[in-house]
Amino acid sequence: MAIQFKIVEHVAFITLDAQAANNALSVSDLMHLRKTLVACQDDEQVRVIVLTGAGDRAFCSGASLREPARAPVGFVAGALKSRETEAEEGGYARLFDLSDLDIWKPVIAAINGACLGAGLELALQCDLRIATANATFALPEVRDATLPAAGGVQYLLRAVPAAHAMKMALTGEPISAQEALRIGLIIDLLPQDRLLAAALTLAERIAANGPLAVQSIKQLAVQTAHLTPRDFVIQAHLHWGLLRDSADHAEGRLAQAEQRTPRYTGA
Repeated sequence: MAIQFKIVEHVAFITLDAQAANNALSVSDLMHLRKTLVACQDDEQVRVIVLTGAGDRAFCSGASLREPARAPVGFVAGALKSRETEAEEGGYARLFDLSDLDIWKPVIAAINGACLGAGLELALQCDLRIATANATFALPEVRDATLPAAGGVQYLLRAVPAAHAMKMALTGEPISAQEALRIGLIIDLLPQDRLLAAALTLAERIAANGPLAVQSIKQLAVQTAHLTPRDFVIQAHLHWGLLRDSADHAEGRLAQAEQRTPRYTGA
């Protein structure tokens, strides 16, 4: 099974495990990944998600070619259908777009090895990215006279300075983990044997905070980035008001007064 899953305390680990194909994902793998992410969002035990690749060669190298190719239906007809139906009819690209899943729990990409094409598009949709020294990053689609179909160029422009994003998108050339750290694509560079431990430590630091507040921060970051200050402050105030009346907020205030660690429940 190409999608491995386990929960450690409040942290869900999703591992892409198709090592023979450098963790490239088939249509069925992508369907499974999407269902697993939704299950994590709905599971109150899970507060943070870590997405990684099995082995040390690749995080994800995009779409798998191991399934027989099927001629897709006309593009417009497929695009007007659900992602799942379009994929069953031969068009898989939209399955890499996770925006329709409404995953508000933070996702950390722990990147080991090649992170290419749609694999980089997956990583760019994660909230935080850490990597090993042997990781490489690229959007190589332009070399095949096409482009990233799941918003890779736009996500990259949001993640790093525009000149670096455009260089990667227009040349299709890979960059090293050291360069990715320099331009801000990743936040930390780690030895292979410390990658998952570091991801767990980071996830646990996030999971120790109020779960509803964490999800609200992510939702605000995603949904209001395009708004004017007047409008995004209105949205921030609304979320603040909702959290003000939560049991967790009361617990946080009480724990601070009693000088102890808060015990948040997500209520």
